[in-house]
Amino acid sequence: MRTAGKAALGAAGAIAILAGVIAVRTATFRSPVAADGAAVALAEAPAMDPALAARHLSEAIRIATVSHQDAADNDAAQWEALHRWLAATYPAAHAAMRRETVAGHTLIYSWLGSDPALPPVVLMAHQDVVPVTPGTERDWTHPPFAGVIADGAVWGRGAIDDKGSLVALFEAVEALAAEGFRPRRTLILVSGHDEETGGSGARVAAALLKSRGVRAQFVLDEGMATIKDFALLGRPTALIGVAEKGYATLRVTAPAPGGHSSAPPAETGVETLARAVLAISARPDPMRFEGPGADMVRTLAAEGPLMTRIVVANQWLFGPLLVRQVAATPAGAATLHTTIAPTMLKGSPKENVLPQDATAWINYRIAPGETMDDVMARAREATAGLKVEMAWEGHASNPSPIASTRSDGWRVIAALAGDGGRTPVAPGLVTGGTDSRYMSPIADDIYRYQPLILEMGALGMIHGTNEHMTIANLQRMTGFYARLIATATR
Repeated sequence: MRTAGKAALGAAGAIAILAGVIAVRTATFRSPVAADGAAVALAEAPAMDPALAARHLSEAIRIATVSHQDAADNDAAQWEALHRWLAATYPAAHAAMRRETVAGHTLIYSWLGSDPALPPVVLMAHQDVVPVTPGTERDWTHPPFAGVIADGAVWGRGAIDDKGSLVALFEAVEALAAEGFRPRRTLILVSGHDEETGGSGARVAAALLKSRGVRAQFVLDEGMATIKDFALLGRPTALIGVAEKGYATLRVTAPAPGGHSSAPPAETGVETLARAVLAISARPDPMRFEGPGADMVRTLAAEGPLMTRIVVANQWLFGPLLVRQVAATPAGAATLHTTIAPTMLKGSPKENVLPQDATAWINYRIAPGETMDDVMARAREATAGLKVEMAWEGHASNPSPIASTRSDGWRVIAALAGDGGRTPVAPGLVTGGTDSRYMSPIADDIYRYQPLILEMGALGMIHGTNEHMTIANLQRMTGFYARLIATATR
């Protein structure tokens, strides 16, 4: 046989082997969080009035618990008014639970279970909201703090983030307590007062619970939701956050002698700073198909089109393609690596004065598998030879631990989020920050999921204009929390 013929046969054989490997791996591919066969017997929700819940959310929105960047600008009377409103609106819940206030206005409620040996369940929802951007009030369909109920929704700042959750939790506890439900497992509600500006209240609450020896079965807070038009499957998909990225802001300062701008040195502090920021940005953390972001894709690929299963099942071959596809959007890219975002600059106070120092602030969201030390080391390597100083600004935190997708807590939350198997459920990575990150000392399993059904385009209203909660979603949330409490604490 000629050499060319042998080569062709060899190539054909290699292709056949490759195709066989791909086919076998695709046929045997399974979701990394497939059900383990343990059925979850979910409790039914008590009767609740969605119109009344909407009215209550409207009232809560009208109490403007706005967290400003400078806490001195906050109106403490608004938090005090919210606390009085909660007590007056939910009398059965307050009769059943013990309330404590820490760190000024953070609330801890405890509904003691009949079996103190069982680890408690911790549910969270914060009280504060972000300000409305000055000058955008006219862009709102309804005034942002009027709590208008119209067009099947409750409109206003905090309707989703996060007073909707707070009200839904209390609606659920009120209904359960009123009908005589008594938990076997203790329920703890933690409601931070300053989640939007760092979460010092939740940090104090977690420290207090730790000092009492609390070790929770699981924690549930805001974070992700059911996305109605999730691109990977093209249908509603419930995404439950099993981890969140770390948060840190790097302050980069270029010291300089200053002086008059008419006689600048060979390189000003501003130029040195610009070179440093560009050097840091030019050395990003490489994207990797691993961690909770990758597990989300792996989980959903089992229910996706054949081509998706082929690619995901054969990561050894298609890994670079997977990374490119997931990273096609900024949100997707953020799930695969630590992000770098220069956000603030400071130089001279006047246009004709050379600054004595120029400063930039770079915000990092640190991916699981990395630490603040890794980030700092990479920044120092990038700026080697440049006369700059670097330090962390304010509070910073490493990524949270990754919660289990095999625990009893996961099974209950996933069963409820999946609507009895009708909606696919997958773990995910929360790229923002929540108060739940402070609960790691008291729980191994922290989940981040709001029982909402939202279209991707609707996510922009959170912290934006025309934030609103549909009454259908509010009803879904109250039922979800009531069933979760009744199931997980019985």
